[in-house]
Amino acid sequence: MIYLLLFWEFFKTGLFAVGGGLATLPFLYSMGEHTGWFTASQVADMLAVSESTPGPIGINMAVYTGYTSAGVLGSVCALIGIITPSVIVIVLIAAALKAFRDSKYVQGAFYGIRPASTGLITAAGLSVAMGALLRTEAWTGWSRFWTVLDWKALALAAAVFAGTRLFKKLHPAVFILLGAAVGALFHFAGA
Repeated sequence: MIYLLLFWEFFKTGLFAVGGGLATLPFLYSMGEHTGWFTASQVADMLAVSESTPGPIGINMAVYTGYTSAGVLGSVCALIGIITPSVIVIVLIAAALKAFRDSKYVQGAFYGIRPASTGLITAAGLSVAMGALLRTEAWTGWSRFWTVLDWKALALAAAVFAGTRLFKKLHPAVFILLGAAVGALFHFAGA
C-alpha cells in the first residue's frame, strides 16, 4: 500500500508543482506533515543534497523520499509518480500545440502560469531561508527576537553572497563546496 501512496503523493506533486524543483517544496512540506515520512528540517536537508547532486531537484527528492520510506521499490514508485504528469502533459501539448499555438486562450493560460510559478518558488525560497537562518524553536516573543537568529548561518550566507558578487566568474559548484566545507568545520568544531 505504501508504494501506491508514494506514487499518488508524488503524482499530485508532479501535476501541480509548475515551475521546477523549488516549486515542489510547498507540496513536500504538506506531504511530510500528513504522511510523517519526513520533517520540515529533513526537507531542508533533502534540498541541500538535491541542489548539490546532478539532476532535477524534484526528481532527486522523490527518489530520496521513496527510498527512505520504502526502499528501492519505493524510490521507483515515487520517481514514476512525479514524472508521469509531465509525460502526460507533454504528449497532450505536443498533439494539440499545432492546432492551438496562436490561440489567445493558450497564450493567456501561459501568461497566468508565470506568476503562479513565481509565487510557488518565492514561497519555497522563503521557507528554505527561514529554516536555514532562523531557529524558530527558540522563539519566545518579539522582546527576544535576536535569540532566534542563527548568526553562523547568517554570516555564512552573507559571505557566500559577497563572494558571488566579487568572484562572478567562479562556477556555482565552488560556492556549494565551500559552504559544505565550512558547515562541516562548524559541525566538527562544535560551533
